[in-house]
Amino acid sequence: MSVEAAAADIHCSVLARETLSFLNPASGGVYVDGTLGLGGHTEEILKKSSPHGRVIAFDWDKEAIKKSQERLRPFADRLRIVRRNFSEIAEGLEEVGVDKVDGILIDIGLSSLQLDIGGRGFSFQKDEPLDMRMDTRREITAASILKKGSEQELADIFYYYGEERQARRIASFVVKERLVNPLETSGQFADLVARAVPPAFHPKRIHVATKVFQALRIAVNTELENLATILERGVSLLRPGARFCVISFHSLEDRMVKRKFRDNVELKVLTKKPVMATALERQENRRSRSARLRAAEKL
Repeated sequence: MSVEAAAADIHCSVLARETLSFLNPASGGVYVDGTLGLGGHTEEILKKSSPHGRVIAFDWDKEAIKKSQERLRPFADRLRIVRRNFSEIAEGLEEVGVDKVDGILIDIGLSSLQLDIGGRGFSFQKDEPLDMRMDTRREITAASILKKGSEQELADIFYYYGEERQARRIASFVVKERLVNPLETSGQFADLVARAVPPAFHPKRIHVATKVFQALRIAVNTELENLATILERGVSLLRPGARFCVISFHSLEDRMVKRKFRDNVELKVLTKKPVMATALERQENRRSRSARLRAAEKL
């Protein structure tokens, strides 16, 4: 078995049961999975909406699309995959001849493929090129941000996107280091962060570079801007009674979803508080520990 196939086998979609309960797919409906990934949620929606439900799945990672197509081959007649970010939902639906849908699901974050196999520096567990692009057609990489960003710009990225308290100190180390040694791999950058942050401020439960890696990934892929766009544009594409579900893994994203759902007069919020994974799921799937599900219904 290939490494890629193994990843697909062990991939577990977070909050799958809870998400399907809120999304409530049915036969004959048309649903959007805005983050196809390795196809876990898409497969569950297709099963639940059998025999006539359809899914339009979005992803801009060609490797994820390739792997999910293999997994979802039995449902090929009811599935369309669009290589676009979910922020381009209107354009993507127009391409496949769909104007309104019965539900939208967005699962924000990295897939097992990107973390374990991608070779793009998403994780510091392996020493890989500092790329971090989910869509390799984009020009800006994590390495280019570290190379060209000013000290203030880097500090802002680390602080606002990663909520990293040592943001200024880390940015200062980056600017000094790149004068003599370009930061080009995930291992290099993780080591620099470990040196920049005083040992007394190293977190106990996570690697010291976790938040900064997350911040760089968000910046490279304009993730918050993309989320804001889908939260605005997606509602107009829902039929009355359709559900909008978002799974986030970051407090900034969760606050944005909460505010956008609450302030949109066309939506009825179904989750006063975010739905979290059960203790059993958190034990079986580490990725679920920070997952937060919010759902709303189109009036």
